[in-house]
Order: sequence, then structure tokens, then C-alpha cells
Amino acid sequence: MIIMQTDQAKNPRKDHKIPGPFYWIPFILPLLLGSCVMVGPDYQGMEPHPAQQKWQAEMEKGLNQTRPDKDNLASWWKEVFDDPLLVELQKRAAEGNLDLNASLSRIREARSRMGMSRASLFPGLDAQGAAKRRRSSENMGTQGGGEINNYYNAGFDATWELDIFGGTRRSVQAARAELQATRAGLKDVLTTLMADVALNYIQVRTYQQRLQILRSNIETLKQTYELNKSSYQSGIIDELALQQSLRNLEESRSRTPRIKTGLKAAKHRLCVLLGLEPGQLESELDNAGPIPDIPSQVAVGIPAESLRRRPDIQKAERKLAAQTAKIGVATAKLYPRFNLAGSIGLESIDSGDFLGPDSRIWSVGPGINWRIFHAGSLRMNIRVKTEQQKQALVQYKSTVLRAREEVENALTAYAKEKIRLRDLKNSVAAAKRTEELARDRYQSGLVDFYKVLESQRSLLSIQDKRVQSKGEVAANLVRLYKALGGGWKFYDQLLEKRSTNPKDKE
Repeated sequence: MIIMQTDQAKNPRKDHKIPGPFYWIPFILPLLLGSCVMVGPDYQGMEPHPAQQKWQAEMEKGLNQTRPDKDNLASWWKEVFDDPLLVELQKRAAEGNLDLNASLSRIREARSRMGMSRASLFPGLDAQGAAKRRRSSENMGTQGGGEINNYYNAGFDATWELDIFGGTRRSVQAARAELQATRAGLKDVLTTLMADVALNYIQVRTYQQRLQILRSNIETLKQTYELNKSSYQSGIIDELALQQSLRNLEESRSRTPRIKTGLKAAKHRLCVLLGLEPGQLESELDNAGPIPDIPSQVAVGIPAESLRRRPDIQKAERKLAAQTAKIGVATAKLYPRFNLAGSIGLESIDSGDFLGPDSRIWSVGPGINWRIFHAGSLRMNIRVKTEQQKQALVQYKSTVLRAREEVENALTAYAKEKIRLRDLKNSVAAAKRTEELARDRYQSGLVDFYKVLESQRSLLSIQDKRVQSKGEVAANLVRLYKALGGGWKFYDQLLEKRSTNPKDKE
């Protein structure tokens, strides 16, 4: 805004001609140049192309390398396990989990940041106005004299920085890539959340099954002790057999508190995952339920497709794109910055003339700013951004390798635990038969009671291991689906439901 001295007379000039066509050449030329120049490297994109086209893990125990069914992979907790309570818990976790709420907030933050970067591409317009009454100093001679004057002004100032070398456009690219990385981060949080809910639910069911087996065995051992106690009182057996049966009973009872502790911890963890206070799911999980069954066949697809779905890889790739764009932002600072500035308004020392045509003022013209010498800081900044891009590239490659490792380990763990579960089932059958034979031979006087105790202890241990193995097979399947990056449809549905901005779903 042009500020006039209040002691000047009104400007008698009334030439308000519009500038001629040659006057606008300095403005039109930068606009034409700005459409084709953008410094800095262009991001070419990255794909997680593993060297092998098949997994290193053996395709055994129901694993196969066919393409997985989209519905099964999109909401595996629903299609694979078919447990209504688990499905309900997953739904409530998506609505109440606090980490998820923070991730949604980060998406909105990233979108606002991108909007701020994009706004720099457009002109800025400011309005201002003032009304002043001023007394000049009497000690200023002819410049003052103690006069009192009024001053009024109002108008608009417009500025537009022309993005000749693409610095602003690169910043928009970086902000957009950061937004996409934040969206991928939300998917990563959801992937972990869905897996954690399923894993803790399986833990709850596993602990409950272990308690049932332990209580059943304790009841059997209690009956054995009562029988031995009666036989001892009748003089049929000595005290050694009685004390051995009591030791077996109390040892089995001592396992109960530890299992109950694990059960409580798993329930409490589920509550926290759902955004609830510990204990609020007690009534829903109080009744013991079975460990979710697993499917006979699991399709895992090929490495390239599976890794491409993983949100952590998508996030790392978008971070790399953002860092590449930031090199262009830093490079553009080496070049001059052009801008257009203009103002229009009213100015007067008399309120009665303020709205009159003679009070009009305006100015328009181009400007340039060029940071010529800064002791090499601009080029050092480019090197900083270049090294950060190299770090992002290394991080991307590292993420791909870790993802491949996670999938390979999950495949192996799932298949091998199924083999272990099969062997434990056979072992349980043999242990039951051993316990029956030992008890019959003891009652016939062919063996001492120690054989019965050993067979009962062995049966309890193997039954407990079998239940734990069944739970571990289900848990390993959860880890496998997490490693394969399943759940994208559910993520889209969540954004559809919870987003306050339609563009958040893009």
C-alpha cells in the first residue's frame, strides 16, 4: 500500500489510463516459462520386485502358491475363522482403538499441510484500512509546526509469486506423497490392530481350553487320591503311594494360578485394543469357547503380489517419493524468484473526500528476489536433501527385505506347527492308552503306583501342549495373513465411515 505524507497537497494528476499492452510483457513471459520448467529430479517410482518368483518356505500342510481369494484376504478374520464374537470384536476395535484415532487425525493433518503447500501456487490478497489523527512536532521547523492532520486509507494488496522453477510445485508433490504415506501408515496401524485383536482372542480361548483340561485332570487326580486315601486307611497300600498321589494332585493345582493370570492379561489387552477399560469384556468372554478352527487350504500367492499389498512397503515408497521432491524444493532456491504485486485503494486527509474519485490510488509491477551469496548454505541444503533421499531409498529396500523375511518366517512357522500339532494329537492318544493300562495293571498288582502317577502326569502335560499347539497354529495363521498385507477392503470401508473429508478417501 502506498503511504502518502499527510502534509502534502492532494495529487492534482488525474491520469488514470490503463497501461498499454507492452507493459504486461514482463508478466506474461514468466507465466509461459513457468509451465515447462521444474528443477530437481523426477521420481520414477519403485516396485518391490523380489528376485525369486516363489517362496523359499515349503508349500506343505495346506499352503499353496495360488492367488488368494480377494474376500478371504480382504477380511480374513471373518472369512477364515468364522467366529461371530471375533468379528464383533474386530469391528469394535476399528471404532474405538485410540492409536487408530490418532492415525486418522494424522491423515487430516497431512491433508491440511498439502492444502497449505498448494495455496502457494495462487495469488494472495490482503485488505487493510486505517483512520488516524496526527500532531506533528513543533521542533521540526517547516517539517512540523505542531499541525494536527487526519489521515484515512483503505484498500487491497495482491501478491503472486510465479513458480518459474517449480519449487512450489515440488513442495506440493512432497506434501501429496507425505499424505499418501500417512494413509499407508493408517493401513499399517489397522493391520497390526486386526492381528493383535485376533491373537489376543486366540490366547483367551487357548487359556480357557487349558483350564478346562487342567480342571478335568485335577478331578481325576482328586478321585485317585481319595481312592488311595481309603486304601491306605484300610491298610491295603502304604503311605508312599498316598503321598505320591497327593503330590501329583497339588502339583496340577499349582498350574491353575499361572494360567488364570495369562487369561486375565489377554482379556485386559483386548479391552485396551478396543479402547475400553480393563475388565469391560469380562461378561462377554467369561464363557469358555473353542479355539477358532483353521481352513484346510491357505493360498499365499507369489512374492511380488504379496509384498505390493503390504502397507509398510507402500509407506516407505511414498516417503522416498516425498524426499525426492524435497530435493527440487531445495534446488529451486538457487534461482531467482519472480512475483507480481499490486494494490488498489483510497487515501485522503479529509473524510469528506475519502470516497471521491480523486482519492483513488493503485500500483502494479513485477518484482524479483535472488539469493546470490549465502556462503554455500543453499548447495549444502541440496546435499542434505539428497542424502535424506538416499536414506529413504535404503529404508525402502530394508522394509522390503524385512517384509520378505516376515512372510517366509510366518509360512514356515504355520506349516511346522501344524506338523507338531499332528504329532501331539497322536501322542495324546498314546498317553491316554498308557494311563489306562498303568491304572489297570496297578489295580491288578502288576506295577506300583508310581507308574500310574507318571502316566497321569505325562497325559496332562501332553494334553496341555496339544491345546497350546492348536492355539499357536491359529495364531501363526493370523501372523501369516498380517504378513501378506490383507485387509484393504476393510480399510476403505473404515475411511468411508469415519472420514470427515471426502478427499480423505482418495
